[in-house]
Amino acid sequence: MIPSAPAACPIPSGGELPEPTVTHGVLRVKDGIQAEAADALAEEAPVALVFNGISHAVMMATPADLEDFAVGFSLSEGLVAHAGEIYGIDVEAGEGGVAVQLEIASRAFVAMKERRRTLAGRTGCGLCGVDSLDQVYRTLPPLPVATVLAAEAVRAGLAALPSHQALNKVTGATHAAAWCDQAGNIVVAREDVGRHNALDKVIGALARTPSLRGAEGKDDGFALVTSRVSVEMVQKAAMAGAFAIVGVSAPTAAAVRMAEGAGMVLVAFARGQNFVCYAGAGRLAL
Repeated sequence: MIPSAPAACPIPSGGELPEPTVTHGVLRVKDGIQAEAADALAEEAPVALVFNGISHAVMMATPADLEDFAVGFSLSEGLVAHAGEIYGIDVEAGEGGVAVQLEIASRAFVAMKERRRTLAGRTGCGLCGVDSLDQVYRTLPPLPVATVLAAEAVRAGLAALPSHQALNKVTGATHAAAWCDQAGNIVVAREDVGRHNALDKVIGALARTPSLRGAEGKDDGFALVTSRVSVEMVQKAAMAGAFAIVGVSAPTAAAVRMAEGAGMVLVAFARGQNFVCYAGAGRLAL
């Protein structure tokens, strides 16, 4: 199901999941002085998402929180209508990578086969493998367009996010995504070498634990990501019911148009006290 890893990119074997980080010997050169040292690296492994026995996608991902990843990917890609259509998840480690086996409802499986993609994903690949242009832009669900994004909530989320980035602290190589409530409190955060994967893990965690959204699963949260804001990131956030998305880097023009069309607030270049609002400025409380 997962091809054997090439010799140049070995995956730890033994039937156990690889650790999210590994230690590697390096030679540091600073100010003309050489020194041998040990450095922490973020691991990435091929992760196959297998639905009812059929491999649908292979993504390069950080081998942690893979159940969240599988559920979030299934929801954000529209493969299932809700988490209840996923009946079971098994994570199987092999010599060539990791297979996440999902058992899904017959209705969802039939629909998936009709629009099947085969993704040979680079790290964090969002649309690679889409086999027709009409699959790129999906119909998004209604969003809570009356919700206001407070500038202080953006700043609160940004200030709190570093404390949720344990992997990045030791490796400097992972993205983070978080779900924040209206006050900017981080409800759940996840890390991954791929920005799309990190957001999928957050979406999966929310779906697996609905109480994280608050009473009755109220949809009044926004997504916070340590990356640029692309079309794929807007789509995934919208599929999760986010009324806004905040990114620390730039947005793309297509992402701004999509956010405007969906009634989503889009904030980018969010760093420290400063940010730029590209869509939904009328719902920004300064």
